[in-house]
Amino acid sequence: MSRIKQFKLPDLGEGLTEGEILTWLVKVGDTVELNQPIVEVETAKAAVEIPSPYVGVVTQLFHGEGTTVNVGAPIIEYDTDPGAGALPEAAPAAPAAAGAKPEREANLVGYGPRTGTATRRARKGAPAHAPAPVPVVAAPVVAPAPVPVVVPVVVAPAPVAVAPVVTQPAALNGAALHVLAKPPVRKLAKDLGVTLAGIVGTGPQGSITRDDVQAALSAPVAAAPATRVVSVGGETRIPIKGVRKLTAENMVRSAFTAPHVTEFLTLDVTRGVNALERLKKNREWRDVRISPLLLVMRAVTAALKKHPMVNSSWDEAAQEIVVKDQVNLGIAAATPRGLIVPNIKDAGSLSFLELAGALTALVGTAREGKTSPADMSGGTFTITNVGVYGVDTGTPILPPGESAILAFGAIREMPWVHKGKVKPRQVTTLGLSFDHRIIDGELGSKFLADIGAFLGDPETALLGWS
Repeated sequence: MSRIKQFKLPDLGEGLTEGEILTWLVKVGDTVELNQPIVEVETAKAAVEIPSPYVGVVTQLFHGEGTTVNVGAPIIEYDTDPGAGALPEAAPAAPAAAGAKPEREANLVGYGPRTGTATRRARKGAPAHAPAPVPVVAAPVVAPAPVPVVVPVVVAPAPVAVAPVVTQPAALNGAALHVLAKPPVRKLAKDLGVTLAGIVGTGPQGSITRDDVQAALSAPVAAAPATRVVSVGGETRIPIKGVRKLTAENMVRSAFTAPHVTEFLTLDVTRGVNALERLKKNREWRDVRISPLLLVMRAVTAALKKHPMVNSSWDEAAQEIVVKDQVNLGIAAATPRGLIVPNIKDAGSLSFLELAGALTALVGTAREGKTSPADMSGGTFTITNVGVYGVDTGTPILPPGESAILAFGAIREMPWVHKGKVKPRQVTTLGLSFDHRIIDGELGSKFLADIGAFLGDPETALLGWS
């Protein structure tokens, strides 16, 4: 058995074809343990850390940070038996004996082996048969003299902020590739567009601190990677890739394949808001994050039980409507990488307290940028909470594979006729978009009305629907 092992970029989601190497967590010469994180890769769905499938010493890294790599391409090489001495010269591989089974490559923990032959669309500008990546050893990288480039950074979802940023080509091996920095510092650098490689750390053991990252903003500028935001001739050009690219493709496909219908409902939710306030005083709920969104989530899962056809999808190839047995409730979240929609699996089977815990975990993971592709796959119904931005409602576009999405608007104190008198009440507006191939006006209206009835008087709704 060969002691040299190459690890190829796996498919980190459902049919993903490529990923961008964000940060190498190891360098050439490092001894790596099984399941130790070796690299952070951003795909069209999420940024994930990939664990090592081997134990050994890193001998080669095939791609630098910021490089987009096709699924199936080698990214790292190991010597799995470094104590055996010098490596023999490479010899041509002998043909496999008849009936002999090929050596089984170790599976990446958390990802099963792929079956069949993977096919993917050709990348623009790429030749039909791209040459194999050239192994990189511990030799200096020769590059042309750097040309100063001023790179403004756009930090989403906040308003655009422009600042000159120092960036350097990432070396493929050596100390410049492996930097010491805590996760919050790495996140700050990523948000500001600063490359950690090349920064001299002033922290303990040479680690890079937040001050070091901030100081890099005013350092001399080196050659900028092609993927950076660049300002030329009075306009700013931002490459479309990753999460934003996938979101754009999905929204266009959804808008032009599913006939959207949107209905609105403005309602008094004072009783629902008061019920949440009483719940906060319950001993069991004192340490639980409670918000109106949580009540909307429970209203949706309850209404889907009454109207299961809403929890379905349109299968164009089979010419069938697929009604889902469980509710995988998606919550749209704005992140620095773009819009993502992680979902809570089988949300309809969770208690109200369990649903609250699942929402807290979902939001926390999304803010940290650690949402996995699995968490964003298989959604059946989505809620977008536009009210947190002070927006009353909207006409949301359906996520592909779902038949309905609910926009939850801001709750405002407004004059409202209550028991024959105009009084200040808590009022909100809901917007429900649905696929008219599956959901007709009657079903959509009843479903939206039931959600409104639950939010307006949750205690009565629970008693009446049980």
